[in-house]
Amino acid sequence: MRHADPIPDPPSCPLCDRPIPPGTKQSRHHLVPKLRGGKGGPTVLLHQICHNEIHATLTEAELARDYSTVAALRAHPRLAKFIAWVARRPPDFHSRTPGARRKR
Repeated sequence: MRHADPIPDPPSCPLCDRPIPPGTKQSRHHLVPKLRGGKGGPTVLLHQICHNEIHATLTEAELARDYSTVAALRAHPRLAKFIAWVARRPPDFHSRTPGARRKR
């Protein structure tokens, strides 16, 4: 009798540490924005809500200059507050990010 392959664990969002189950809104974040030289550079898979919050908080210039690592993003005061809030939500939680998106 052949055993079924175990179902792999879903990837985790490196920003909030919650799993990203199949079907959850998600997107890839360029650690250095494409418009600031990051095209083809490293990316991370995030919940869409986490990705939206990054871009609502920081400009492309700030991302390229000071926030090009997950550790730096997690240390930003507004993002740290967001992470503490969203970490209490279910892994598939999504809502609109309030406010306008920051300028590129």
